[in-house]
Amino acid sequence: MKNLLSILCVIWLAFGLTSCELQEDVYSSITTDNFFQTAGDAETALIAAYDPMADLFNAATHSSDFGTDQIYPRPVVARDTYTLFTYDQNYSSQKSFGRTFESPFQTWTSCYAGIERANWILDKVPTIVMDQTRKSSILGEAYFLRAFYLWMLTKNFGDVVIKTAPSKSELDAYNPKSSMAEVYGQIFEDLDLAVMNLTSYATQTPQFGRPSKEAAMALYAKAALYGGEFQTSLDMAEAVINSGSYRLLDSVEDVFDVDKETEARAENIWSYESISAVPGRGTQVPSLYGPASSSGPEYGNSSYGSAFAYQSFYDSFDPKDQRRNLLATSYINKSGVVVPQEKITPVTKDGVLVGKFKDPNSNGNSYAINLPIIRMADVYLIAAEAEAKLNGSSSKAYGFIDKVRNRAGLDDLNAGLGKEEFINAVIQERSWELFGEADRWYDLTRTGKFLTVIPTAVNSIFPVRKPEPKHRYFPIPLDEVNANPLLEQNPDWR
Repeated sequence: MKNLLSILCVIWLAFGLTSCELQEDVYSSITTDNFFQTAGDAETALIAAYDPMADLFNAATHSSDFGTDQIYPRPVVARDTYTLFTYDQNYSSQKSFGRTFESPFQTWTSCYAGIERANWILDKVPTIVMDQTRKSSILGEAYFLRAFYLWMLTKNFGDVVIKTAPSKSELDAYNPKSSMAEVYGQIFEDLDLAVMNLTSYATQTPQFGRPSKEAAMALYAKAALYGGEFQTSLDMAEAVINSGSYRLLDSVEDVFDVDKETEARAENIWSYESISAVPGRGTQVPSLYGPASSSGPEYGNSSYGSAFAYQSFYDSFDPKDQRRNLLATSYINKSGVVVPQEKITPVTKDGVLVGKFKDPNSNGNSYAINLPIIRMADVYLIAAEAEAKLNGSSSKAYGFIDKVRNRAGLDDLNAGLGKEEFINAVIQERSWELFGEADRWYDLTRTGKFLTVIPTAVNSIFPVRKPEPKHRYFPIPLDEVNANPLLEQNPDWR
């Protein structure tokens, strides 16, 4: 059977369309056998492999923050199911509000769509006659994307389906799950090939939103940390640090200044690049933060007041910590009047504004601010944790974490910490450094801390929060389980 649907989707998505229907009577001559013929076809297919990123970063990825001790949502449109851990196997609340694009349901479908498109590239592009250097880069990007999508799946769902070949028949779409060890093995194999085929950021022509060799190594370092391969994690993190391709900016606030996004790319190793043009593929994440747009333009021209930081999280910062400047307990309205904290939102008197995603010149709901996926501060903290896992609180481990602390205006971390104390300090440093960047939930779940940390992160809106062990991973969407006879639901959700 020719896979008409996948190729039609590739073509439609390349032209910016958002739906895909199989119309064999019109397009029956377009198949995988005759589409992948030219360099242009390869480039078009690669664009399609990136397209699921837009749905992932529209909101699904960052919705994980609503279950943390940093960020909570205004209790509307079922976002609070993550805060209260009341979601079910079918994500019924999200469906009833039409918000599946904010849920793990979207993560599952987007990641497997991306994997399928990457698989077609890896299957067909090697035989295309084209510039060999560009061909290698395209294959490197496809390996990188497949690894990234698979990593997103396993950190959200645990054991998942590994798919390394395109679906050329209906039966090819039915596969059982593999163990996490096997999943990480595939991720590492793909990233080995991505590192081999991609070029260094220092030598490549800028292609914003595309990964460099160092981006593949940085993702490798983070995935290896999650997978318990600490020596590999340390080696890859140090390779990024020693490459000289990226660095910490002098000011952490500049990383999130929409007017300094070019400079910020020195730290942002890989980001979801947004544009404020309409039409265009952007993200609704920035519009969730800040007060409602009718109150003032400081955060954006279409901000909804839908997500805030806990007061307890704000209070956890050292007053000298410059990262606290990316939070606020007041704002200036359109009339130039300072609005105090108790009037920021009508639903709580202790909501703290998150300022990482400000874009005062947003075009309605289209923001230009980029969303970091992995940046140098993250790499330094990965290196600190991996080194400590291997060798305890060594001077080398202190050097990595102090690099991040010093940039924030803090003194070196207290000397003399034991191994576990040091690792806990790194996890806390990650919380202060990476808040609101869709990272905290996974730090809490991979370390098991979510069971003890989350119940203490409460306020007047959410006075009781009771995560259970089963919330370590999300349930596989019930629709997917029903559609695939070989796919089993996660044990705790059966």
